[in-house]
Amino acid sequence: MIGKKLFVLVAILTFVMAGQAPVVAETTSTDVVVVGAGAAGLAAAVTAAEGGAKVVLLEKMPTVGGTTNFAEGVFAVESRLQREKNIACSRDDLFKYLMEYTHWRANARLARAFIDKSAETIEWLEDRGVVFKEPAANYPGGLMTWHIVEGRGKSLAQALYDRAREKGVTVMLRTAGKELIKDDDGRISGIIAEGAGGKKIKIDSRVVIIATGGYINNKEMLDKYTAFGRDIIPVGNVGKNGEGILMAWAAGADEFGTEVLQLYRPGIPGEGPESHLNAPARQPYLWVNKLGDRFCDESIIFSWPFAGNALANQPGRVMYVIIDENTKKYMIEKGIDVGVGVMVPVATKLTNLESDIKRGLDKGFVFAASSIGELAEKIGAPPARLQATVEEYNKMADQNKDTLFAKDPKYLQPVRTADFYAFKAVPFALGTLGGIKINHKTEVLDKGQEAIPGLYAVGNDAGGMYGDSYDVVLAGSTLGFAVNSGRIAGENALEYLK
Repeated sequence: MIGKKLFVLVAILTFVMAGQAPVVAETTSTDVVVVGAGAAGLAAAVTAAEGGAKVVLLEKMPTVGGTTNFAEGVFAVESRLQREKNIACSRDDLFKYLMEYTHWRANARLARAFIDKSAETIEWLEDRGVVFKEPAANYPGGLMTWHIVEGRGKSLAQALYDRAREKGVTVMLRTAGKELIKDDDGRISGIIAEGAGGKKIKIDSRVVIIATGGYINNKEMLDKYTAFGRDIIPVGNVGKNGEGILMAWAAGADEFGTEVLQLYRPGIPGEGPESHLNAPARQPYLWVNKLGDRFCDESIIFSWPFAGNALANQPGRVMYVIIDENTKKYMIEKGIDVGVGVMVPVATKLTNLESDIKRGLDKGFVFAASSIGELAEKIGAPPARLQATVEEYNKMADQNKDTLFAKDPKYLQPVRTADFYAFKAVPFALGTLGGIKINHKTEVLDKGQEAIPGLYAVGNDAGGMYGDSYDVVLAGSTLGFAVNSGRIAGENALEYLK
């Protein structure tokens, strides 16, 4: 009906539902179109361009980088930097760990491809101007796989962007990919993009790589696919509405991993990474739900997804971190037991805590009282129930043994000395981690599990790296998967073009 080529349109667009083709204002051609200029898209564009392909990079925002700009480090195992620090961990061990963590729900060949490529990718990034500080762990005793970037993720994105421009990549900002085009044989033959003012641009291309960063800002998709729905608070994400995923599904792609969230620590909305108000809300002290009941071993805060999963089961998906005056002084004078990224590391003394608590009181996310009963009334919990919880907790602190959830006794801070404080925390996420089913070559698979020729998906749009929960033990894995999957897609696109 549209001639030789079949336009595959995003289902939510009304002109698609009416069976009408968009009016194209401009037509151009290239070898490869990359949709999205975060770490995954930039890595894919650079790889393809360095291999001699003509590349167009689309980015709907006015700047490149996306959530990469807020990232801190890149996962790798057996890297040169690790060897120099005598850090002993192997590809085989971490592959086995990852697969067991996901109960083998992850795509084993994709996970292996990512892990095996990770060390080489660190040197690849260094050769393109990225500077790393050192390998680090994300929590005390954790694996030293987190290769911290000098200047954070923004400098990594800038280095790859500079390299892309150097290699002749055409970068089209404020331009979003909207519709995939397939020929009569089912091969990708281009894309319809939308620029400023709704201008439609048709780009003929044998390869399209989708790297739009997931759907964390799409409340309808969150309601449909996740346990949190729109209660989740996105961190560092703007405009991640799932266009790339919807575009691939409309082109016949199979779904995979749509329910996986990159759960972050529960925290206080509106507080930045350097806030001394968020830090107390993310310590492994006494946590209770809105009924006043303790519900987990609070040290699961070290593994953010565990904390998020536990919170998902609580009434209203709300929790309170309860401390007393002594614990407040401890955090001010001795420092915190759990760091909040590289911005507020372990043992940071919360010198701003007093003034930040005042701000929290005004915002309604901190509550203070001279008794546990009064505190219960302020957070809406039954006073007798919260009192019983605190008494039980204090008894365990005195015994130096958590007889309920077996928490490490060093985190059993008693709640005994007035004043008492409750920090209200809600679920946060750094993104979504799936949607489009791919294979280990990052080729997009259709519902018959055959690759759609010329179509690739990378980074947070691609499903298969996780089971049902993000894994923070392999620190830096999300940014690492973005860069590595981008490189894998670029390399396989070059082979396809041959």
